[in-house]
Amino acid sequence: MSNLAMLMDFYEATMANGALLNGHKDTIAYFDMFFRRVPDDGGFAIMAGLKQLIDDLCGLKFTEEDCDYMRARGLFDEEFIKYLEEFKFSCDVWAIPEGTPIFPKEPIVTVRGPIMQLFLIETMLLLNINHQSLIATKANRIVRAAGGRAVLEFGARRAHGADASVMGARAAYIGGCVGTSCVKAGEDFNIPVAGTMAHSWIQLFDSEYEAFKAYATVYPDSCVFLVDTYDTLKKGIPNAIKVANEVLKPLGCRPKGIRIDSGDITYLSKRARKMLDEAGYPDCEICVSNALDEYLIRDMLMQGAKVDTFGVGERLITAKSEAVFGGVYKLVAIEGGDGELIAKIKLSENTSKITLPGFKQCWRLFDRESGKAIADVITLRNEVIDDTLEYELFDPEYTWKRKTVKDFIARPLQVEVFKNGELCYNSPDATAIREYREQQVESLWEEVQRFEKPHKYYVDYSEKLYELQKRLIEESSK
Repeated sequence: MSNLAMLMDFYEATMANGALLNGHKDTIAYFDMFFRRVPDDGGFAIMAGLKQLIDDLCGLKFTEEDCDYMRARGLFDEEFIKYLEEFKFSCDVWAIPEGTPIFPKEPIVTVRGPIMQLFLIETMLLLNINHQSLIATKANRIVRAAGGRAVLEFGARRAHGADASVMGARAAYIGGCVGTSCVKAGEDFNIPVAGTMAHSWIQLFDSEYEAFKAYATVYPDSCVFLVDTYDTLKKGIPNAIKVANEVLKPLGCRPKGIRIDSGDITYLSKRARKMLDEAGYPDCEICVSNALDEYLIRDMLMQGAKVDTFGVGERLITAKSEAVFGGVYKLVAIEGGDGELIAKIKLSENTSKITLPGFKQCWRLFDRESGKAIADVITLRNEVIDDTLEYELFDPEYTWKRKTVKDFIARPLQVEVFKNGELCYNSPDATAIREYREQQVESLWEEVQRFEKPHKYYVDYSEKLYELQKRLIEESSK
């Protein structure tokens, strides 16, 4: 397990030190992580990164070197340095499982514990969930655009650092990619890895034909030819067919595929398909790459591109169209001396930044007959939605808009991950999370999955939560 105790913003340490000196060492607080907007203005996001957060929290400690560094800053009381030396994570953590579709304002992670600890873990928590949720969400958009065709994550060399490459590949797999080119991610998370040759392999030999022949001799059962080094239609594909006939066929093998990485890929894929079919290789797949994203893939398929696999690199691993996920971490409650829960709210002239107070749970209501998700409801933690009875939904912005639902299944989304600092949750492996994500996305109506102007999925509040928020707003304005 990693030890990233020092992965914090400096103000988190100064706040923790200040809390200690102001008598708040043992103050129990509650923080929620949530986000305000779906990347790319999509209909939903995909939760990811929880396993890495768990690993980081399990390995949390401040070393002698860490404490010496903090002491040398000259800002921290020696009692605070001693607190770091003796630090032991002791918080409760609840989270929505990885692979779950998530929506703005929902508490996707909730942490309860001594406020000093909650200050110190903020950056670590946000970093893990924000990064992987962003990449998983982007990957899922690309996979849905591919319409059932395979998508491979090809972005290792364009990622923003080694960790972003490996964790990004994991998130992309959770989001729906069938594999990755990143060997480290394959080793760490048992993700299928794929790859064949680069243009440098072709250039190594005196001719393209010789390069293909050498590769086919070494890898006769998994031969994918990169056909665009010189001329895709006049040289690349004819040479691939020639090597298939002269080398693979005598061995009882067939070419697995060709890859096109440049040019008008839609046009070239159509011509390539015709040439391969006429040569007797209708089973030879066509893989394409080159700065692809969901919009290009969708347009290519609308124009009749003959593609079996999309290799997507930089625009996936960096989520090029949306730089950040935007998750935030806000105080929502503290416990009084008698254990009474005191709800807290953050106000803003920007109404979208007003927080939801209190210790909460998020519920998803599924239609019992179709299995489709009807709406999410955020409630106070002590509330239970009884799915044996009718339930009235109301829009927290337009409260006169109400709907009574019946014959539904209510499922709480957050699960307990840590109790008093002890791990009590068994993280599924990446493949199990991927399968779960597929089932959960399938429960969303197609209108919610649209790329442009998706139908707004309903995230409502319980009456008690709505009244609590309203009361705190009114009290703050007096």
